[in-house]
Amino acid sequence: MQEVFIVGVGMIRFGKHYERSLMSMAAEAVSAALTDVGISKEELEAVWVGNAGQGVSTGQESIRGQVALRPMGIEGIPIMNVDNACASGSSALHGAWLGIAGGLYRCVLALGMEKVASHDKLKTFQTFFVGTDVEELPAYLSHLAELSRELDRRMVEKGMRPAEADMEGAGKTRSGAMDIYSLVSRYHMWRYGTTQRQLAVIASKNHWHGSMNPYAQYRYTCTVEEVMEEKLVSWPLTRPMCAPIGDGAAAAVLCSSDYLKRLNGARPVRILASALASGRNRDFERFEEDISKRLADRAYEMAGLGPEDVDLAEVHDATAFGELHQTETLGFCGEGEGGRFAESGATRLGGKKPVNTSGGLESRGHPIGATGLAQVHELVTQLRGEAGKRQVEGARIGVALNGGGILGYEEAAMCMHVLEGRR
Repeated sequence: MQEVFIVGVGMIRFGKHYERSLMSMAAEAVSAALTDVGISKEELEAVWVGNAGQGVSTGQESIRGQVALRPMGIEGIPIMNVDNACASGSSALHGAWLGIAGGLYRCVLALGMEKVASHDKLKTFQTFFVGTDVEELPAYLSHLAELSRELDRRMVEKGMRPAEADMEGAGKTRSGAMDIYSLVSRYHMWRYGTTQRQLAVIASKNHWHGSMNPYAQYRYTCTVEEVMEEKLVSWPLTRPMCAPIGDGAAAAVLCSSDYLKRLNGARPVRILASALASGRNRDFERFEEDISKRLADRAYEMAGLGPEDVDLAEVHDATAFGELHQTETLGFCGEGEGGRFAESGATRLGGKKPVNTSGGLESRGHPIGATGLAQVHELVTQLRGEAGKRQVEGARIGVALNGGGILGYEEAAMCMHVLEGRR
């Protein structure tokens, strides 16, 4: 395989951009990425475009990438449309990596774009619900409600607070994903003794990181106590523990080693591993068989590294529990130790293993198809030593883990990238 480098990144500030079109956001991110590397759009040989919800939000299907890119003058070359739920952006990057690694192209673009925010809340939440088996959705929600009641019974037996949750609000007053995260986080609490306060520590840390990120949707800080006192979304998750609804776009320019020699002043970051996987059926209680654990093992093997070599990570914290769980499956701490690991300060800037220095989904935001490339934007910025106040000292190896959709008890799709800086 050919070596693959990221030589340009760009993104817009995530947020609720009601008045902006998807095309204008995509154009800003692509222009920033091209400017970052110092090339024109005519140098691009192919493009992969990640988007998950435009069919729901605007009705545009099938040729989303071609529609978004033509106004920029990017046409004629191969444009691949990638829809892989919340993992669409990282899956687009995976496709671009394959194009270079396989020797087919020398310079390509990966773009992630999404417009989710809408004054029509039902349409917004539908964008997330279509990332599951829609024909089985009523039965699935009923099954989750049954699991939740059984878990409540177990928690009461242990003297713990039950959630007494129902699924009536799922997809109406909140994303249904929050109820799923509520269920798995409560199971983790019951099995390992994880606390709501530990989840609040993660959320508070991410909002602190995000306050230093000019691209973050939320740039406020909040104490652990303030996180715990905020509005409840689905026990034990409060609002600051959950990713907000928002719009955005992010892009990356990739090239081969031969093409890299033509560039003046490039600050390349090498892709050591790009791994994509699909979820599979497993028992709810078999956390050790989770897709993120299986994928991490594969990506580490591909990169020839282990978790001890990683300097920082961007993970899919659609809720604070998502980060807690993924610090375990990435091997940063032991199974069941994610809460205590976060509480120790290990995942903060200056800690042993900084996680989500961008602010993560909780603070930077989660425009579905753009999220995976926003993670990569942060890692590239860090590995170049250009992150300013949130810079991880000496960062050389970074990991991005981005999951999407839900089938059964785990993500339907997940992508992991391992990146190496050259500073």
